[in-house]
Amino acid sequence: MTIWEGILLGIIQGLTEFFPVSSSGHLVIFQNMLGVREAGLLFDVLVHFGTLLAVVMVYREDILSILRRPWQRLTGLILAGAVPTAIIGLVFHDAFTKMFESVLVTGCMLLVTGTILWLVDRYAAAAKSLAEMSYLQAVFVGLAQGLAIIPGLSRSGTTIAAALITGLDRQAAPRYSFLLSLPVILGATVLELKDVVIGDFSRALLGPYLAGMLAATVAGYGAITLFVRFVRLGKLHYFSYYCWLVGLLVVWWQLA
Repeated sequence: MTIWEGILLGIIQGLTEFFPVSSSGHLVIFQNMLGVREAGLLFDVLVHFGTLLAVVMVYREDILSILRRPWQRLTGLILAGAVPTAIIGLVFHDAFTKMFESVLVTGCMLLVTGTILWLVDRYAAAAKSLAEMSYLQAVFVGLAQGLAIIPGLSRSGTTIAAALITGLDRQAAPRYSFLLSLPVILGATVLELKDVVIGDFSRALLGPYLAGMLAATVAGYGAITLFVRFVRLGKLHYFSYYCWLVGLLVVWWQLA
């Protein structure tokens, strides 16, 4: 992988992490198109960490509030959602890792993502604020986030859809979705960095990997505000058409 390839993949990650089109799925697709085989789960986690930094910058007031008053209800809601995600990720880690090698799985899951977005935008009747969210609702969203580890199944799209289904309004849903991503992505990053220390990692990849992480941060910061506006305006179904188009093209590409 070259630095420019790392930057390109980082930009793709930054944009697709917050647009509900599956960042992991797009990384799998573009890595195969570019012939980049060295970038595995570690690169995926690092560029996800870059988007985590973007979330920290956008939602810094919420994060500072949690740091000042760690026992507030918002902290409990985040933990209630993070626990089921962590359990799913640990139990099915090997299976999910193998899926990152399958472009066909990515294409099929993009079709699923598009369908979820279309249905929830059409039928979800959301009215509750984040202050009214229950812990059971948080667990449900956390389960959705755990399944979204599958490439092609959008994390932001799946969790926001789950939040809207449970009754959260269109302002609270993306806010909770992005805050919920923080402990999970941070935990995954720590686990992967541990493997880098004890495993065989080529130092030649350090530059491209870090460039990709920085590019993901910058692109992600710019994408958050735009996507939140789409959610508030009830325009999630616009992304359905994109997911269906790319999903069909990928499936055709793999089966042709």
